[in-house]
Amino acid sequence: MKNLTLKLVVLSALSVASAQTYAAGTLCSLVAAPTGSAYINAYNSGRTIPPLAGPATTDLLARMTFGSTPYAAGSGGSCEITGLANSSTAPVAGYTLAASTNRPLPYITGGGTSIGTVVDRVWRNSAKTMCIFGTQVSNLTNTNHTTGGAGGTTGPYFEVNGIARGGHSGSGAVNVGYFLPSGSNASPAFRVGRTFTSVQHRNYIYGGGTLAEQQNNGSGYLDLPTIAGSTTLNINGVNTALAANTVTPAAGAGQQDAQVNSNWVEFTVDSVYKDDDGGTNAVSAMTYIEAPCNSSAPSTWVKTGAIRLRQTAQELASFKEIAIDGYAPPGATVP
Repeated sequence: MKNLTLKLVVLSALSVASAQTYAAGTLCSLVAAPTGSAYINAYNSGRTIPPLAGPATTDLLARMTFGSTPYAAGSGGSCEITGLANSSTAPVAGYTLAASTNRPLPYITGGGTSIGTVVDRVWRNSAKTMCIFGTQVSNLTNTNHTTGGAGGTTGPYFEVNGIARGGHSGSGAVNVGYFLPSGSNASPAFRVGRTFTSVQHRNYIYGGGTLAEQQNNGSGYLDLPTIAGSTTLNINGVNTALAANTVTPAAGAGQQDAQVNSNWVEFTVDSVYKDDDGGTNAVSAMTYIEAPCNSSAPSTWVKTGAIRLRQTAQELASFKEIAIDGYAPPGATVP
């Protein structure tokens, strides 16, 4: 359930978080070297999975499978910030907006045709020692992501299943979270990982089946991927489209792994102009990373390829990554 307790989070010796009061809800700590999984649950905390042979559960604890049913702001994600006026508002008291840029999302890296917008923001505290880096995918359009032309009524559309931000190898533990703007039908952040890799997640059956089958993971698919594999793998999973009303092909050995990479933070989301499962969620949550910074101008912090948007073939699409420029902590190296 929604956590309305005011909490204090200490990041490091540089952090002034002990003097800050959070909004309703709280950011979650994400250490630099996680164990067991590079990921922590965000929206999906408390998720229960019903037995396929038994009755499906319909309460919020089921949380479905990473976007297979609608979701709502304030529905209980453990890292969700609520009560903000809008996505321009700082999620933590004592921070003010230091930089904000709307970056075109091209249909390919370096392409000229925009298929949406990436909102890239930096809030900074009064001591100028801590910053919050915000990312939101917005205004995804009716555009074919393979050609940059009209998408038509059936697509294909670029589906954002992962948002990765680089430059955090020197940040130590960071705080992470998300905000769902009211009335936007935005996708929450289902999990957050200290990894470069976006890991595919699929439910047991696509385009049909019982509620229990929709709530269950496909065979071999994990809510929290295991730590293994390559630190440079951008997307991991089964790169084949699903067929409607059939059981999802199993994820094989190594296809649900994500190696820890302290330089990156990855948010698993589900945003697309028109989803294969029938949903319309052309905007993501505003996602947050709280990390040390300094008093220099954020305009000098922009790094090539600091933001990576990944399509992980959750349903009918294939693997695809689009890299764009973005703010990174001062002195950061990307990749």
